[in-house]
Amino acid sequence: MQRLVRTTAGLVRGTTGLAEGVTAFRGVPYAAPPVGPLRLRPPQPPPPWKGERDAAAPGAVAPQRQGPLERAFGGYGEVDEDCLSLNVWTTGTEPSGRPVLVWVHGGSFTTGTGGIPWYDGSRLAARGDVVVVTFNYRLGALGFLHLGDLGGEAWAGSGNTGLLDQVAALRWVRANIAAFGGDPGRVTVFGESAGAMSIATLLAMPEAAGLFSQAILQSGAGAFVQDRDTATALAVNVLDELGVPHDDLDQLADRPVDAVLDAQAVAGGRRGGVGLAFMPVVDGATLPTRPEAALAAGSAADVPVLVGTTRDEMRLFSAVAPDAFAAEDEAALVGHVAAIPDVGPGGAATVVAAYRRRWPDVPPTDLHITIHTDHAFRRPAQRLATLQVEAGSRAWAYWFTWASPILGGLLGSYHGLEIPFVFDNLDRPGIEMLTGGGDHLQPLADRMAEAWLAFARDGDPGWPSYDPAGARSTMAFDLPPQLLTDPDPDLRAAWESIGL
Repeated sequence: MQRLVRTTAGLVRGTTGLAEGVTAFRGVPYAAPPVGPLRLRPPQPPPPWKGERDAAAPGAVAPQRQGPLERAFGGYGEVDEDCLSLNVWTTGTEPSGRPVLVWVHGGSFTTGTGGIPWYDGSRLAARGDVVVVTFNYRLGALGFLHLGDLGGEAWAGSGNTGLLDQVAALRWVRANIAAFGGDPGRVTVFGESAGAMSIATLLAMPEAAGLFSQAILQSGAGAFVQDRDTATALAVNVLDELGVPHDDLDQLADRPVDAVLDAQAVAGGRRGGVGLAFMPVVDGATLPTRPEAALAAGSAADVPVLVGTTRDEMRLFSAVAPDAFAAEDEAALVGHVAAIPDVGPGGAATVVAAYRRRWPDVPPTDLHITIHTDHAFRRPAQRLATLQVEAGSRAWAYWFTWASPILGGLLGSYHGLEIPFVFDNLDRPGIEMLTGGGDHLQPLADRMAEAWLAFARDGDPGWPSYDPAGARSTMAFDLPPQLLTDPDPDLRAAWESIGL
């Protein structure tokens, strides 16, 4: 069965017959193709079309190079610069004011798409009688190449075009979602990794204010942005690789996409380490200040948040790049931790001592992975929850601690493992290879999906909110789930003692 919906740009034809009568509309443009003179420019409205537009298949994937992690996370489809489209799942298109969940995909700001089977929203839509939206946005140098300090006002915002795409998608939702049975006043954004980091940044962006009422941040918070000088240096490297004169940036529009991706890889590789090369830029225009500073000032005091991480985030990355985490002895461990941004030698001694007291017999490499996990993911999540509460909002905290048995348990509760549980998609292709499979996992998916839906519907996932001056209640999602009170206070205190 097919169903027609009129959007602001024209009619789209969806397909019904999915989970419990859900209708899917895939590959719907929310902005004009960002090609030619629109490359690295703010997104523009989609051109209208006549007649009915078939919305049976996801749109093209943003230009990217896929490595083993991307292939493991579901495999992607056709790649094209004309990529600004979204997908909608709904149980009915009649006006009914259903809550809306909008997913922002991850991928280190260089890979990913909203169209993979992991993110299929049909089960969530059916389970909670909600509308689910996923979308693509520009990535890498095409989405985060800061040229404002080289090209002036004409290139303002170029370092955050990927974020501006997200704003455009949310504006499309506000303008169109009622026609899909959703309530534009009850929009919850949720995302993982770079998607969650994006959401933290959206909480600080004036242009995103009012476009969503609640936010769920999975394994990403407000620490992943870069300053203008760092971003400009990266842009210079990309331009030089492309042979684009710094005083004639319009030539960027003519460079082949493959050449841009090659230059992006070379420029990003020169940085070394395990950090992100391309990410949102505190450019003073689209993003006036760092997200954590904006949140402290109350930029999103009216937005309740649900925020958390997996227990063993960095084990996935250490398996892919083991040399980056190897520490042959205690001295090497302290040296690695001292090199973490904002830690330094004194901070490293304090942090390593706290973790060594907690795990006296763990090898230095394993302790390094745990420390890096907490610095990059867990502590930013705790800080974001604290900042929101102190600004007058409400926050809830979670910790995904169920460990996958694959590879003999090597990866533990690794980065991204919670996603198929949240979407209730444990039976999608490839998921069993990452979870080990088994019907015994379904109760955990039920618990997580229901919590996310309850938060979207009622503003409360079902456990006590986070109180930084009290219990710091944190739901540990495991078999069975367990409500924790201020987990690992000694480790938190060590980070706080060095200002992190």
